[in-house]
Amino acid sequence: MVKDFLPICPEDMKRRGWDQVDFVYVIGDAYVDHPSFGHAIISRVLEAAGYRVGIISQPDWKDKNSINVFGRPRLGFLISGGNMDSMVNHYTVSKKRRHNDAYTPGGVYGKRPDYATVVYGNLIRQTYKDVPVIIGGIEASLRRLAHYDYWSDSLKRSILLDSGADLLLYGMGEKSIVEMADALDSGLNIRDLTFIRGSVYKTKHPEDVYDGITLPDFDALKQDKKTYAASFYTQYINTDPYTGKPLIEKYNDHLYVVQNPAAWPLTTEEMDRVYSLNYMRVPHPSYDALGGVPAISEVKFSLVSNRGCFGGCSFCALTFHQGRIIQARSHESIVNEARQFIWDPDFKGYIHDVGGPTANFRFPACEKQETAGVCKNRQCLFPTPCKNLRADHSDYLSLLKKLRDIPGVKKVFIRSGIRFDYLLADKSDRFLEELCRYHVSGQLKVAPEHVSDHVLRLMGKPSNRVYREFTKKYKAMNEKLGKEQYLVPYLMSSHPGSTMKDAVELALYLKELGYMPEQVQDFYPTPSTLSTCMYYTGYDPRTMEKVYVPKDPHEKAMQRALIQYRDPKNYELVAEALKVAGRQDLIGYDKHCLIRPRRKKGEEQGGWRDNRAYREGTAPRRKKKTIRNVHQKKG
Repeated sequence: MVKDFLPICPEDMKRRGWDQVDFVYVIGDAYVDHPSFGHAIISRVLEAAGYRVGIISQPDWKDKNSINVFGRPRLGFLISGGNMDSMVNHYTVSKKRRHNDAYTPGGVYGKRPDYATVVYGNLIRQTYKDVPVIIGGIEASLRRLAHYDYWSDSLKRSILLDSGADLLLYGMGEKSIVEMADALDSGLNIRDLTFIRGSVYKTKHPEDVYDGITLPDFDALKQDKKTYAASFYTQYINTDPYTGKPLIEKYNDHLYVVQNPAAWPLTTEEMDRVYSLNYMRVPHPSYDALGGVPAISEVKFSLVSNRGCFGGCSFCALTFHQGRIIQARSHESIVNEARQFIWDPDFKGYIHDVGGPTANFRFPACEKQETAGVCKNRQCLFPTPCKNLRADHSDYLSLLKKLRDIPGVKKVFIRSGIRFDYLLADKSDRFLEELCRYHVSGQLKVAPEHVSDHVLRLMGKPSNRVYREFTKKYKAMNEKLGKEQYLVPYLMSSHPGSTMKDAVELALYLKELGYMPEQVQDFYPTPSTLSTCMYYTGYDPRTMEKVYVPKDPHEKAMQRALIQYRDPKNYELVAEALKVAGRQDLIGYDKHCLIRPRRKKGEEQGGWRDNRAYREGTAPRRKKKTIRNVHQKKG
């Protein structure tokens, strides 16, 4: 097998001695042959299975000839919108256009269309009416059934229908992509591929689906948000490969979309094989003159040790994409990859991360998950850790030590997030000690997200008491080690359930800490999360209780401003927010106040210094009174 980039043009194909490719892979990102990029894994897995793959990266969607680079593929077209949903990639939470794209050469934006998977699919169909089209990647995975689309503020159909594709493969896809390829290679028609786990297909005959669950039809979902919330929760509890059932969604009397149960999780041996394939580990050299691909900088010297997450955060789409069962690589696989770093001229001795969705998860939450899957109606950590949870960091600690001991490695960082409630559930403090001693450099980023227990419950996060306990232990451990290291909390404003009073509570907590975050993340309603369902419907789909949802842009701006109440630019918003919350007591000169009153226009000079001028340091300074001067006046 040739160790080189896969073909991106006919000349590359000819150098390999190919007259035709089996699959043309159309991607919304630049071509980066690194296992942190989904298109790299899928294309290399197909190559290892004996298939020829040609890559078309970021085709001009306004020109149908842009997908004719390799001509007609023998088996079909594959489409991925990119490592991110194209709409998240393009727009901020306020729906403003972003100015750069880290997945495009030179960081240039505008090289892919909105709703990229749909546009690419229809582009292919203009020329190739009868060639199989298979869509996948995060965008397709999270839009596989009827879903709320934040950017159009509407309920959209399954992306399988709007893209004109024949088949959708959801999740990580290594097993389903090869099963699909083998089936097509054996001569089966794409319409007959109704048996592949981790796939979604169209049918006219729902009665042929064995043991399926029929969801409300699309018209009913559009008419009643409560119906959609119930339907979404049925999807949510059927994402596990062991317990999930086929789901059937009707669009009309002759069109149904069927979701098969998720693909089986990869074994450690299968994970090792995926990450040992012939990756070049860098962007395609054709991008060098354009400034390279910015996204590689964050992952080039990082190590993926696991996938999946049993954390269960409501605003996270991992349950729908990677699932809740942890899949992990062996120590040998990870250490061997790290040893490759040593020979890279850009490597300075620092491994940037060792983790996954959650760094300190290395195996399934309990033994039951390994054979029977996850619980449908219970979470492993929320609201409190399950009694069956295996909270043990010993395997992760052993891995980190092996990486630290590699000659040429100076420091091993952990940046992909520590689940602090899982850390506290471990009876041993050894991981916390080694984390502080070896794997933090001044600051550790954690994600409490909020302090209001009401909001945290809707987020699927532990109570604020748990985070406070962690901060105490973290501080005590650093004092014991003689280190001055701090926590940097990630915080979210305007999550469903968050009222102005909740936002004020968060601001007061930050005042107590003496901390103002430089950046604040507004809740972003991305497809297929519990929180997005709450945002759209106003119901918590788990309980069907009504949820207050802050949607007004001005209210959201006030909630965000409260988190950064010290910033002079936010003064008016903070003052208004405090009045809305009935907390004018926090506008004053006492130490418990968030802001000070401003001098009204026309007020005589000589009163208390103007609040803004005072905080900006531009107000004239008063002469300090010494004790001697005070006593002289009294005499």
